[in-house]
Amino acid sequence: MTKAPAISRTGARRHDREIIALAVPAFGALVAEPLFVMVDSAIVGHLGTPQLAGLAIAAALLTTAVSIFVFLAYATTAAVARRVGAGDLQAAIRQGMDGIWLALLLGAVVIAVTLPAAPWLVGLFGASDTAAPYAVTYLRISSFGIPAMLVVLAATGVLRGLQDTRTPLYVAIGGFGANAVLNVVLVYGAGLGIAGSAWGTVLAQCAMAAVYLVVVVRGARRHGASLRPDAAGIRASAQAGVPLLVRTLSLRAVLLIATAVAARLGDADVAAHQIILSLWSLMAFALDAIAIAGQAIIGRYLGAGDTRGAREACRRMVQWGVAVGVVLGVLIVAGRPLFIPLFTGDQVVRDTLLPALLVVAVTQPISGIVFVLDGVLMGAGDGPYLAGAMLVTLAVFAPVALLVPAWGGGLTALWWTMGLMMGVRLLTLWLRTRSGRWLVTGATR
Repeated sequence: MTKAPAISRTGARRHDREIIALAVPAFGALVAEPLFVMVDSAIVGHLGTPQLAGLAIAAALLTTAVSIFVFLAYATTAAVARRVGAGDLQAAIRQGMDGIWLALLLGAVVIAVTLPAAPWLVGLFGASDTAAPYAVTYLRISSFGIPAMLVVLAATGVLRGLQDTRTPLYVAIGGFGANAVLNVVLVYGAGLGIAGSAWGTVLAQCAMAAVYLVVVVRGARRHGASLRPDAAGIRASAQAGVPLLVRTLSLRAVLLIATAVAARLGDADVAAHQIILSLWSLMAFALDAIAIAGQAIIGRYLGAGDTRGAREACRRMVQWGVAVGVVLGVLIVAGRPLFIPLFTGDQVVRDTLLPALLVVAVTQPISGIVFVLDGVLMGAGDGPYLAGAMLVTLAVFAPVALLVPAWGGGLTALWWTMGLMMGVRLLTLWLRTRSGRWLVTGATR
């Protein structure tokens, strides 16, 4: 990392308060998001196995579609935070509105593609004849909620850039509650079945988007920012998002390759892999919360022209990342007798799971640093470098992972390759932060 003066005790406490104030609510909002699918699964599961199988396929497609556009939150956070740091709140909110308009446009495109292509998309998963109709129904109805979901992403980025992670937490909690109630009422009360679950989720997502829009519009009026779509601003938001899109797609490719390799290893291996991947994703929420704080804090410091503050904040957040990574690793090791039985009673799966899980525990501190530095560079608007670094990581990971079955390696070997992937990411991100080239100041990068 770039050389920076040692942080004083007072400075460290100041950074700690700021990190906690942003990261804790962000963590709550992140955890609330997957609960939508869990609620849908719990309610639809009582309708029958074909309905639940159809939901699983449609939910996987919807989750992938939305995760691809997560750059709407990341790029908007960095751009808005820079303008906040520069003291121009009007421009900050105007930038946020550009991101929201882009979200609406992208959402309309996704609907136009999903409605006619739904049977084909479901067919890619090899759905059974009994599950496919339910998957198509859920997917088509839920596609109407995608614009709202993308608006939520963009508006969340606006508020994070304004250093507000509490409002997204409250909206996420409210959306979760509304989704649960609407699902029960429409699925069972109205007798709509799986279609009722889809409409309940769509209505909850639209309500969340409406709340965000009210908050952002009020801020725009208060600071005199225009609400009208601006072609140049929308185009700039899209251009800033392209590198982050490449980064996200590369990361998704890593996870898909890992799952494909696990499937080739055998049923016990892929079952154990799915359990580990679920736990890995849960732990990622804790680390991602610090990264989100990094996006907002670093963007603000650089917008204010304070490179020293940015370096100090980066160093402190890395320390947080390591500490949280160590704690998560210890929790994995100490808690494995408690949580492994919750996932499976199959002794073969348990035996396959345990050594690979220990690899995950050992590599958590590395993951902590990677997540933090990823957030720091996002906050700095260093998207092109992040895209290139992730492509390099994919190029290193893919051939090694694909050779695991040929070498006779099992799931533990596969997760060591995941550790290799995180190690390559650490190297590329560390070299960038050490170079100082990310320290570009000003209201725009």
